[in-house]
Amino acid sequence: MSPTLTRLLPWPPALFIAWVFLWYLQYKFTGHPGSVHLFTILTNWLGFPGYEAVMRIGTGMAELIASLLILYPRTQGLGALMSTGIMTGAIFFHVVSPLGIDPYDDGADLFKKACVVWVLGLGIAYLRRADLIALWTLVRTNALLLPAKEVCPCPLRLRR
Repeated sequence: MSPTLTRLLPWPPALFIAWVFLWYLQYKFTGHPGSVHLFTILTNWLGFPGYEAVMRIGTGMAELIASLLILYPRTQGLGALMSTGIMTGAIFFHVVSPLGIDPYDDGADLFKKACVVWVLGLGIAYLRRADLIALWTLVRTNALLLPAKEVCPCPLRLRR
């Protein structure tokens, strides 16, 4: 595959993923009744009744961060992995919780989009694997170079 194609190929799926996440933020962040209902079912099923807003807003924040990461070339692979992780949770909850695959009786639109975003996220991560490896190497190398107190700022130190 040519370097130009490898560089350009991730952009259409990245834009789709960002669009899906950013579109649904309006429902999560404004407390739309459909979104509140969905997250109320989830939090009650998980045993955290009353924490619907925390889960709804937290999920929205994660989706916003993933959208920003996937739209920046150097972090596109990281945003894709994050998108895949978020959608793994969404797919899991649709399949195993009382939500079901089609909670809104709309032909399972949310579930289908979650599956598409999951696959596209994996595809982008694969195409951006060199960037992901470079980012991992950078993080790992810099973490090893930091003095112990900067890695773990806790006051307790083990004796050597």
